[in-house]
Amino acid sequence: MHATAPISARALTVGAALAAGSLVLTGCSSAGSGTSSADDLHGRLPARIQQAGVLKIASDLNYAPVEFKGADGTATGIDPDIALAMGKVLGVRVEFTDTAFDKLIPGLQAKEFDVAMSAMTDNRQRREGTDDKGVQIDPGVDFVDYFIAGTSILVAQGNPKKINKLDDLCGHTVALQRGTTQAAIVERQVGACSRVRKPLTVNLFDNDSQALAELAAGRADADLNDFPVAAYVAAKGGPNGTKFSVAGPQLQPSPYGIAVAKADTELRDVMVKALNQMIRNGEYAAVLEKWDVSAGAVQNAVVNGGF
Repeated sequence: MHATAPISARALTVGAALAAGSLVLTGCSSAGSGTSSADDLHGRLPARIQQAGVLKIASDLNYAPVEFKGADGTATGIDPDIALAMGKVLGVRVEFTDTAFDKLIPGLQAKEFDVAMSAMTDNRQRREGTDDKGVQIDPGVDFVDYFIAGTSILVAQGNPKKINKLDDLCGHTVALQRGTTQAAIVERQVGACSRVRKPLTVNLFDNDSQALAELAAGRADADLNDFPVAAYVAAKGGPNGTKFSVAGPQLQPSPYGIAVAKADTELRDVMVKALNQMIRNGEYAAVLEKWDVSAGAVQNAVVNGGF
C-alpha cells in the first residue's frame, strides 16, 4: 500500500494492536515437491541464517488480512502464512518482529533483520533508494515479488460523497498511513486539485488503523488502501463496527515484494527458488485461497519486477 521511499503497498487492514517484540513461527524442514529439496535450499542460505536456524522477518503487523496479530498475539495473515510455508521449504524457523512501516527499510539496511515482508510495493524509488525528486536517500533494496495488488479508495458506506476516482478527492479530506504507496499517489493528486482550486487535505498517520478511525469518525472522507485490505475492511467492518464501501476500480496494480538488502544476493536468490517451489507444489495457492485473495497470485517469483 505504500509509496514514497520507503514506500509500501499493502493489502488488507483492520486494526491489530501494535506491540514491539519478536513473534516466532516454527516450521519443520520439508522437502516438498519440485526439483530442489529443503536440504538443497537450506544449504544455499547465507551462513549466518544456516547457523542460527532462523529467518528474521520485519513486518508492520497492523494490516489485516495481509499481516496482523491474532487473538493470541502471534503474527497471522497472508504474509506470515507464506513465510511459514517458505520456512519449511528452507528448513528454518521464521521469526516476525513487529516494526513500524517507515522503519522497515532503514532497519533492513542496518542489519536488524534478514528481510522485510509487509505488503510492500516493489517500485523503482525503493529499489534505487530515492525520494520523489530522485534524490538518493538510502542504498535501495532488492525485491522478491510474490503477489499483485492495486490501490482502492475506501469511503463511508454508501459513498455519500460520491468519490469514485482520484479527481473526486479534490475538495475533500483524506486520511492515510504515512510512507505508503497510497500517500505518494495522493501527494501527486494534491497538485492536480490545487490547479482546479479545490484543495485536497491530506492527514497522515503512523498506521492504517488510525487513518480508518478518522474515516469512521467523519473527520476524513476517504482512505486509500491496498485492494485486499480495503476489501477485507469493507467486509468485516472498521472501528466500532463502522461500515465502509470500496469505491471505484483498482488503481495502479503493482507487485508486493519481500525486501532484501542489495548485498544479500545469496538470500534473495534462494528465496526465489523457495517461492517457486511453493508455487509448483500448491502451498502458495492454498495460502491465497485461505484468505480469499487468489486473484492476486503470481505465476512465478520475480526479482525487481515492479514499475
